[in-house]
Amino acid sequence: MPVEKTITVVQVSSAIGRPASQRDTLRGLGLNKIGRKASVADTPANRGMIARVAHLVRVVDGE
Repeated sequence: MPVEKTITVVQVSSAIGRPASQRDTLRGLGLNKIGRKASVADTPANRGMIARVAHLVRVVDGE
């Protein structure tokens, strides 16, 4: 069974005042507060979600 790659994302900005779709995307990534980290599978769907909220999150390498 192949090992699934993961991406660690950290929320760096607040979702207050953002459109509901962006807030929902953050929740879908497992984030809801500044400084929270979430490890998600490296799939095209998750990459697309990260791209939609790229101004609110940071991708951390090496974790």
